[in-house]
Amino acid sequence: MDRVQLLLVGLPALLFISDLSHIFAPPPPHLRHGHPPHHPHGHPPHHPHPPHHPHPPHHHHPDPAAAAIQSLQPDLDGAGFGATVELQFCASCSYKGNAMTMKRMLETSFPGINVFLHNYPPAFPKRVVSKVMPVLQVGAIGTIMAGDQIFPRLGIAPPPWFYSLRANRFGTMASIWLFGNFAQSFLQSSGAFEVYCNGDLVFSKLAEQRFPSEFELRDLIGSRLPRSAFGKNMGNALS
Repeated sequence: MDRVQLLLVGLPALLFISDLSHIFAPPPPHLRHGHPPHHPHGHPPHHPHPPHHPHPPHHHHPDPAAAAIQSLQPDLDGAGFGATVELQFCASCSYKGNAMTMKRMLETSFPGINVFLHNYPPAFPKRVVSKVMPVLQVGAIGTIMAGDQIFPRLGIAPPPWFYSLRANRFGTMASIWLFGNFAQSFLQSSGAFEVYCNGDLVFSKLAEQRFPSEFELRDLIGSRLPRSAFGKNMGNALS
């Protein structure tokens, strides 16, 4: 075989092995945070400290203003304290970069807010077809390679299109594999960028057919947040 035929055979074989490794690969193990190993060595000998000469006690007079601010400190929360925002996006559409940008913007604008990122899966029929697509690819390639033995075993004569595809088997197999991968990528995409605040949908790319701007999303989330505890505590302190 020349170099072109080797390329046409090697590319589908490499893609096939890569897909099989992703399909049958076990999930990554969860990281376990164990305690550090205990060393059975004895403690170093304790060195006595030199005698300490106590200093005469100083009488500290607390500042009333500082004491008032310190008393308010445990009650001060961020503007987004207790709020939860979920960004559900299409991972196969390369929307993760936009989701990370929005996450950093929200965490900066509303300190204390909890922002979670999730993949928005496609519809159930598309997921089913995307799982069947690799099987169809392997079946089509197997038919091209061994169709002259498969059709007689089924009791039917090989159709005319089989001989035309068999004449350029390497190009046909490469086309089947590339087209199947493109179709599988399309079926796994949802095109979604949905934003939920405390369980309520505040923006939907599927409905608006566009991405939200940072200012728009900040206003939408800010309108759904309760009044900041910081503002209420400061109002009580100044009154």
